[in-house]
Amino acid sequence: MTRKQEDFYIYSTKNNKFKRKPLYIGEGETTLKLKDNTLDDTDYKILAALQEDSSETYMAIGKRLGIAHSTVYERIKRMEQNGIINKYTALIDAEKAGAKSITAMMTIYTDPKESEKVAEKLCNAPEILEVYTSLSEELLIMAKVVAENQESLHAFIANHVAPLQGVLRIRTSIVTKKFKETQFSIFNDSAKVTFIKGTRNKVGENKQ
Repeated sequence: MTRKQEDFYIYSTKNNKFKRKPLYIGEGETTLKLKDNTLDDTDYKILAALQEDSSETYMAIGKRLGIAHSTVYERIKRMEQNGIINKYTALIDAEKAGAKSITAMMTIYTDPKESEKVAEKLCNAPEILEVYTSLSEELLIMAKVVAENQESLHAFIANHVAPLQGVLRIRTSIVTKKFKETQFSIFNDSAKVTFIKGTRNKVGENKQ
């Protein structure tokens, strides 16, 4: 059987990145046999369906995608076991639910030797929603925090963040208006991953 090489972008759970891999497909073959830690187009479509409505049944997803509900079940279970699907949850509009709060972004400058410990301690605070480290001229910790009001925000920072060993200074920006907030949406077609290559050029290159 004649086999041809095709380049595919495949998501690997091993390093949480899309990787370009040459895969060989025989003439007349339409599917790929992938390892447990990779995703194909069917997986992407199932993930997209779950992100749209995670309460949808295997039967409904299978009918929409034109595949057997047993295939949907098996693939979802595989993705759960491999940590691709972490949990199922409900997105709540806190404002409509009557929860009054303010959101702030903290930039925390730390002693480089203590950065990891500081970040780990911040993760334990229920007021903090997200924690990241960033390397620019200095190693920074960025955190998204919510509080009932400015007074409680300042109290939280003064009593629970500033005293942490290794914290040098803190810059806080209170969010005054939200223009967009959304969750990462998985591609339902792995071929679309190539859009980055097709729409972005290296510095100095001209568009064709």
